[in-house]
Amino acid sequence: MLKKRDLHECHSLYSLMIDPAVFPYVRYKSQSYEEYLFATKQLIVEEEQKTAISRTILDELGHPIGTIDLYDIVNKTGFLATWIGIPYFGKGYNQRAKESFFAELFFEHGIETVYLKIRKQNIRSKKAVEKLPYAQLANEIKPLMYQMINHAQPIYDLYQVERSSFLEGCAAFPQDIAT
Repeated sequence: MLKKRDLHECHSLYSLMIDPAVFPYVRYKSQSYEEYLFATKQLIVEEEQKTAISRTILDELGHPIGTIDLYDIVNKTGFLATWIGIPYFGKGYNQRAKESFFAELFFEHGIETVYLKIRKQNIRSKKAVEKLPYAQLANEIKPLMYQMINHAQPIYDLYQVERSSFLEGCAAFPQDIAT
């Protein structure tokens, strides 16, 4: 369901990303295919430098349908960015991609905390993260981080996934993480 980023899939992903239902919520907004290709190359370099981890989300047939990234990695923490193309909305890909990515982050990369900043008006993403039993609203738990992401005005809610919470959640569903 996840694979390392590859420049060959950029055309398919760019076509999905520019949809008006997706584009406003994408972290790495690109105004052209060439710009998207450049941004993907930069992410690959950042992964080599261990400041980001970026994966392509695939459907059952192996077609690219979106991306999931951990960026600004510092002291075993980072921020999550995920988007999926509109034809794949509501089909469970988001939750499965997050679970698979969290397993990789916590088990293979030693990440301790993943932060998610979600625009308050992005109801679809808020509902998706609130379905994850190990995700926690962190506006009050991490007030300095909340202030940092909302330095100009309060447009984001802050969520967090701690390694320990994820592991507790996995204990209930170990077969889901292995697949």
